Parts: sequence; structure tokens; C-alpha cells
Amino acid sequence: MRIRAERDDLADVLARAGRAVGTRSPLPILQGILVEVVGSKLTVTGTDNEVTVQTYLDVEAMEEGRTVIPAKLAAEAVRKLPAGAVSMTAADGEVEITGNGPRFRLREMNVDDFPSVTDGFPAETVDVDGLELTKAIGQVGVAASSDEARPTLTGVLFEATDEGLRLVATDSYRLAVRDVPGVSTSGTRLVPYRALRELARTVGDGKMTVGLGEREAVFATGRGRLSARIIDAAFPNYRQLLPESYPNRVVVNKEELLEAVGRAALVAEDHIPVRLNLHDGGIGLSVIRQEVGEETEHIAADYQGEEMTIAFNTRYLTDGVSAVADEEVTIETSDPLKPGLLKGANTDEFRYLLMPVRL
Repeated sequence: MRIRAERDDLADVLARAGRAVGTRSPLPILQGILVEVVGSKLTVTGTDNEVTVQTYLDVEAMEEGRTVIPAKLAAEAVRKLPAGAVSMTAADGEVEITGNGPRFRLREMNVDDFPSVTDGFPAETVDVDGLELTKAIGQVGVAASSDEARPTLTGVLFEATDEGLRLVATDSYRLAVRDVPGVSTSGTRLVPYRALRELARTVGDGKMTVGLGEREAVFATGRGRLSARIIDAAFPNYRQLLPESYPNRVVVNKEELLEAVGRAALVAEDHIPVRLNLHDGGIGLSVIRQEVGEETEHIAADYQGEEMTIAFNTRYLTDGVSAVADEEVTIETSDPLKPGLLKGANTDEFRYLLMPVRL
């Protein structure tokens, strides 16, 4: 194998594929990336056997072939070469990477040991706006759990509805729901969020083809392809947690609320909640930490309902408010011991249900 490409382009495809490489894998081969050249197309593949990323680049190919090289080392080696054209040659158990003077020689890994990777699609696929989908995934992803002991809660539910596609995630403390109208899918699949959060950074936006199979979810653009193993588990019945209406409702400027909660978080840290006193004319925020001190302030807002005080974890509240796309945020509540609902003041496409902290 022998190719030539621009340094930045080559470093990019190597690094993007390398994001799927497992850093703690007991199999040495999974620390590598598969580099293949067919015609003038370079395909780079990284996998941890559950998430696989393939990236593509048109190159000047002098000789076709395939090799496996250490993922992180190869990407960094190319990135640190001088700007301009870079050559990569695989021969006699070594991969030589050169560019305008400097030269790296990396020992090849055994190509035959690299897992077999298919490039097909499930039977049913749908084309979507990749930018819109990745933004929607990012909104609900804040509510996905990172606790691998509870795999069901580490995924994002892809659910077909009459209006289109619905994305749902929960870690049992908060629930995020995002509707993507007009995207026609079928069935219900649970896709690992740790794979989905790499979509924007690996295969990018633009037109994206999505296939949700029985065992695998596939997302592909002109820049590459990401596939992830479906989580085989029953997602919680989230619908019963979403009441039709709430008696109390406050509308507040998003940035003002974020700044105020951010100031409160300086005192609160993670284990002390911020109290929201909802009353006619606005919101009174306060946080008290006995060994440190307190912070209080008032935000003007439009409130309708009975005066009440409800408390939330500051980080969870910040995550939900940040995920709202509107300039104004609506918080709806029924009482201080039941979940509050956050959403945009002008749209219902994104909803974020947050458990309160008992005072």
C-alpha cells in the first residue's frame, strides 16, 4: 500500500476513525485502525466490537493494499508533520509516514486479526438531515446514564410515532424527549448514547442515511459510516411520566436563568440543590451551604399559579435549560415533590422532565 494525501485531510480521517477505538480493550488489535486503499479511495476503520467508525478520503494511490496501525500514534504522527503532502507506505511489516523531511516508521499489526466489518445496511433506511438529527440527539443525550451496570439507561430510544421519529433518554432522575417531525421510521430501537455522541465528530452532518436493524444501527454520510450494536433491553414506560398539563407555569429568559443557576452552583456544588421560589413577578433563587455560605437573587419572569418553592440538582437543571433551543424557557410544575417539566416557550418538540430534591 502506498498513498499520498494532504496532511490535514489524512490526520482527520485517521483521528475520526480512531474515536471508536477502545482504550481499555484487552485485545491489542482493537488498539489499531484498519487502513485500506481501493482505487483512489482510502477507508479507515476503528472499532471496539460494539461501535465501529469508518471514514473515507480520496487520495493519490500508487499502490492498493491494507494495513493495521496503532490508532492514536498514527493520527498524532501525521498531525505533527509539517503542512503539505504526506506519504504513507506499508511494506515488510512496517508503515512509513513521511512529509517534508520528518519520517515515522510504525510496526504493522496483523491485518488478519482485525475484526471483520460489514458495510451493508439494514433492510429499511431513511434519509435525514444529519445536522438536525445530531442536534436532537445532543438534546436528549444529557439525560442518558453513563452507568454501565444499568445498560438500558445508557441508550437513546428511537421510536416511530404518527408524526415522525421520537428520541427518548433517561437516567431515572431526569427524562428527555425530542420529537423529529417528518422522519419516517418503523419500530423501536435502543441505541447506545456513547456511540451516538460521536456522530457529529466522526461522520458529520449533511444528508445522512439511517438504518435501524434488529442488531445494529447504522448512520452514514459522504464522510463516513458509524454503526453500533443495539441494546437488547426493554426501555422504561416513559409515557406515564408525562402529564397532560400542570397547574403552575413560569416563563423565563433562558440565558438569565442559566447565569443565575451558574452563580448558585458556585456555592451548591453537586450535592446541594438550588431552590426556586415561584411567585407572581418572577423566580427567587437561593442556595445555602452551611460550611460555605449562601447565594440568593431574583429573576423577572411571567408566573401563573400558586406561590411555591421547588428545588433541583443544579447540574441537572443546567443540562435541561441548556438543551432548550428557544430564547425563553417554560417550567411547569404541580407541587414541590413531583417532577417539573422544562421546554421551550414556543415549541413542544423538546421536553425535559426533572425530579425535584426533597427539602
